[in-house]
Amino acid sequence: MLLRIFGLVSCLKFLVLPAYKSTDFEVHRNWLAITFSNPISRWYFEESSIWTIDYPPFFAWFEYLLSLVAYFFDSDMLGIRNQNYDSPYTIYFQRFSVIACDLVLLYGCKEVSDFMTANPVRRKSSKWKLKWRSPASTFFVLVLANFGLFIVDHIHFQYNGFLLGILLVSIAKIMKGHHLSGAFWFAVLLNLKHIYIYMAPAYGVYLIRNYCLVRKRGKIDMLTSLWRLTKLAGIGSVVLFISFGPFVFMGQLKQLILRLFPFKRGLCHSYWAPNFWAFYNVIDKMLSKIIVFLYPDTYYPQGVMTSGLVQEYEHYILPSIYPSVTAALVVISMMPCLWKLWVSPGNPLHFVRAVILCTSCSFLFGWHVHEKAVLMIIIPQSLMAVLGQKEAEVFSFFSIVGHFSLLPLIYTQNEFIIKLVLLTIYSSYMIYALADLFRSRCYGPFPLLSIQENIYLAGLILLFIYENIIHTLYKVNERYPFLPLLLTSFYCSFGIIYSTFKYYVIFIKMKASEHKHKMY
Repeated sequence: MLLRIFGLVSCLKFLVLPAYKSTDFEVHRNWLAITFSNPISRWYFEESSIWTIDYPPFFAWFEYLLSLVAYFFDSDMLGIRNQNYDSPYTIYFQRFSVIACDLVLLYGCKEVSDFMTANPVRRKSSKWKLKWRSPASTFFVLVLANFGLFIVDHIHFQYNGFLLGILLVSIAKIMKGHHLSGAFWFAVLLNLKHIYIYMAPAYGVYLIRNYCLVRKRGKIDMLTSLWRLTKLAGIGSVVLFISFGPFVFMGQLKQLILRLFPFKRGLCHSYWAPNFWAFYNVIDKMLSKIIVFLYPDTYYPQGVMTSGLVQEYEHYILPSIYPSVTAALVVISMMPCLWKLWVSPGNPLHFVRAVILCTSCSFLFGWHVHEKAVLMIIIPQSLMAVLGQKEAEVFSFFSIVGHFSLLPLIYTQNEFIIKLVLLTIYSSYMIYALADLFRSRCYGPFPLLSIQENIYLAGLILLFIYENIIHTLYKVNERYPFLPLLLTSFYCSFGIIYSTFKYYVIFIKMKASEHKHKMY
């Protein structure tokens, strides 16, 4: 079943080889050129292009390995000065490389499936009478055919499937009780893309509580606990040393850190992620418009936040936000979740829930969050969605809203039908496949969702019609070109905030040992 799904989805990926590609295509081509044409000492100093390497060293080595193969497709793509080079062989190689790397995602799904097999869930009677659909097979489709991964990786162009596959391997290892193995793969993941540090608090709390702290006769065995803590820290340190060691020896650690954490990029990405700061920015703009209307002589810099540029800017009415403020909000919002995880030992599913919530908190309140980071929430949620009805309800709503927020990434007319059809098919399958696993009350077109949630999703349809038809038909785009992005981020932020809060409440209300391996 797993291989069939992967094969069918891969065929679909081959069909979009000539589709639109974003600047990320050139970013990764340039990284191939940097790592192939320069010694390692120049990797994080090369500035021939604005697309400098800003991922950790393991990903730079990953690009280097790809470049060794790319040389046999078209060596010209590896030229530092060949900016925006996109010969047919270059396109084929880069597209094929993403599809091939999705084998890691396939392996991650298999690891999770092994956990489900060893810990079978108890199915309730199927409302839709589709007895062939199991939690594992539904999970395979939700991940391998994920709409967001498809458009972001195989049209827009990135390697998220490869990275999320490693995440699933790490999660599966920990759920099986292989704590050190899970920690190792997470350490590797962090050194491939440091944004996964969002999840690190959940990993740290769970591993210390469930692996390091050993009790004998009701008391903590200090010697054994310290030994286990040493082994855990050793794994992380060894991986970090292998990754950063060469650059430390070359005296380049400062330069590497500056590349990885460019705080001067501003609070929000040029395309706002649908989080709390999108809501905050819009409120600030609305208040500023009111002030200017009431006091016409008041100066207000027009279009600064919505210029489409990555830059720092000050809020006009509301207090301006700085990295320290976002860091404090992220930590504070995580604390209840981490405390719940600490006082609920022995439940690996609580660990996955904590990973989801820690990532959600970072997404909502983090500094310069990219809209594509929503996939880091959706993929782990796919696992929990097939194990519990309450979580299936949250996932269904969150997934539709999160995927809708990614639609403006693919703005070309040729791909309009593709993204619309694929989102409709994937969302329909998700809703009715999950409904088949659980007894659900039907309040509208979406069986798992409430009336209010159905109404909110209907608003997405109206927003889609405005952005893709009315906005251009009535030439609103000539004066307000970034209005669709603003509206998408603002409207979707409500859905993301709502579903995150709902999931948080569900998790906090769970008993310590509740729902370990059974469907509810």
